[in-house]
Amino acid sequence: MLVNLAREQMIEQQVRAWEVLDARVLALLRNVPRERFVPDSQRFLAFADVEVPLPNGQHMLRPNIAGRLLQALELSGTERVLEIGAGTGFITACLAAASAHVRSVEVFADLADSARVNLAAVGATNTEVITIDAMQAGVQLESNADQSATRYHAIAVTGSLPVYDERFQRLLEVGGRLFVIVGDAPVMEARLVRRVAEDAWVTVSLFETVVDPLVNARRPPGFAF
Repeated sequence: MLVNLAREQMIEQQVRAWEVLDARVLALLRNVPRERFVPDSQRFLAFADVEVPLPNGQHMLRPNIAGRLLQALELSGTERVLEIGAGTGFITACLAAASAHVRSVEVFADLADSARVNLAAVGATNTEVITIDAMQAGVQLESNADQSATRYHAIAVTGSLPVYDERFQRLLEVGGRLFVIVGDAPVMEARLVRRVAEDAWVTVSLFETVVDPLVNARRPPGFAF
C-alpha cells in the first residue's frame, strides 16, 4: 500500500538518518499509525519532514524528533510514563505501546478530546489524557512528589521550555529519565535528564532543534513578544 511505503520512507530517510537505530523504536513507528493522529485536512503531511499544524497554533513533532525522544527514554514495557502535551495523541500512543501506563496532560480541551478518540481507535487502553495546564498544576504535583505513587519512570515534555523548570525532574523515580527541549529559537537544546539519587540528577545534551514552547512556560527575564 502507498501508506506503508510512505511510512517506510519516513523511517528510513528521516528517522534512521537522525541516528535513531533502536529496533524497538523503529518498530513503534511502523506499528503506530501516525496518519490516524493527523487532522483530516493535513493527512497528506502525515509522513513528511514537517511539523504538522494542529488546532490552537500547535504542531505535531517531526518524525525524527519523535524517534529521538522515544529512543532517549529507553522504555522496556514496565514503566509509568508522564507526557506533558498530548496534542492529538501520537507520541502518547507510541509511549503506551512501549510502557505499562501513560498519563498525558493537555492544556487545550479540544486537543485532549481528539487524543482520547484517536487513542481509543488504535486500542491504546493503558492511557489517560487529562485536560490541565501542566505549568499551573506543577506546584500541586510537586507537593506529592515524595509519594512513590506520584513518581514516574519516564517523562516526555513535547513542547519546549524557554527556561528550564526543575519541577518535572522532581517527579522522576530514582533511575527515571526525562526528555525535554530547552531554550529559545533559533536554537534549542534537547536534553535527557536522569535522576540518579533522591537529590541528584545528571543531564546529557542530545541535539539541537526548534519546537513550539509549552503554553504558559516561564520566559527569561525581560522577554517580550
